[in-house]
Amino acid sequence: MNFRIGIVPFWKNYDRKLVLRAAQLADDLGYHSIWIPEAWAYEQFQLLTEIALHTRNLKVATGIVNIFSRSAALIAMSAATLDEISGGRAILGLGTSGKLVVENLHGAEYRKPLTRMKETIQILRTLWRGERLSPSVSTLFPVRHFKLEMTPVRPNIPIYVASLQEKAIRQIGALADGWVPTFWPYRHFRTGLDWIAEGAREAGRDPSSVELAPFVGIVPLEDRAAARAMLKPTVAFYIGGMGTYYYEMFCRFGFAANATKVRDLYVQGRRSEAVAAVDDALIDAIAICGPAEYCREQMAEWQKEGVGTFLMNLPTGVPYELTEQLLRTMAP
Repeated sequence: MNFRIGIVPFWKNYDRKLVLRAAQLADDLGYHSIWIPEAWAYEQFQLLTEIALHTRNLKVATGIVNIFSRSAALIAMSAATLDEISGGRAILGLGTSGKLVVENLHGAEYRKPLTRMKETIQILRTLWRGERLSPSVSTLFPVRHFKLEMTPVRPNIPIYVASLQEKAIRQIGALADGWVPTFWPYRHFRTGLDWIAEGAREAGRDPSSVELAPFVGIVPLEDRAAARAMLKPTVAFYIGGMGTYYYEMFCRFGFAANATKVRDLYVQGRRSEAVAAVDDALIDAIAICGPAEYCREQMAEWQKEGVGTFLMNLPTGVPYELTEQLLRTMAP
């Protein structure tokens, strides 16, 4: 069975030259895309431009643009510029980030994230179509009269939205081209897809036009315990160090006791204990760990739950040779 796979480096301890090398190999091996993250380290559009100039077919995606740290117009210009440089290979991943990052790093007010997402997408599409902005596209931004004084390569750059909350996921059905969940237990993808379908139908859209593209750890090792262990530090960090979003999601889908234990240890500064406390069952619900053939079998199971593109996390803190081994082993 063939799989469409994108690759995702982690934003912490990011090695720009090695990621570029991995992107070139992924391009040669037939991977679908590379999704460059942005938090409080490297800026993503410049990294994606570098990758676009050194690859031929690999789609270049933001994973994820924070809609509070840039104006909607600047996002539109950045994405259109990247799309032109890459020859129409850009994908725009958007997200609302979180209050702590938005207010403490960017100095912006974290206000009305759902409305801001909706109006950001409306402004993007208006500008990409070559139309002038008018007050009707926004209640949050006092925009009017301006249009882009360049012609985008495509007036419909794909927009994928990363979100975990029901209202935001319903909005994806009305506005976007794809949903990018992170660490969402795969047996519950249908819950989110049902919300998307409801939002799409209300907006007069075809629900099947919205793709599910989850971030997922895929670790093809014969030793499943060792494979799971590679992911547990990241999962513990997301539960204990990334606000309440992931903790609440795990509680919602049946992992409340384990998520609470991990969170409590993490916030007490007992990081190694928090990592060790992550249950194997939780890892198996959100990631794919084991021999290569098992990984492919599990990917087929994930496809049955609605996955269109797998966004495969690259390993962190390991020699490049292990990254190369992963890419060659899971090559589509």
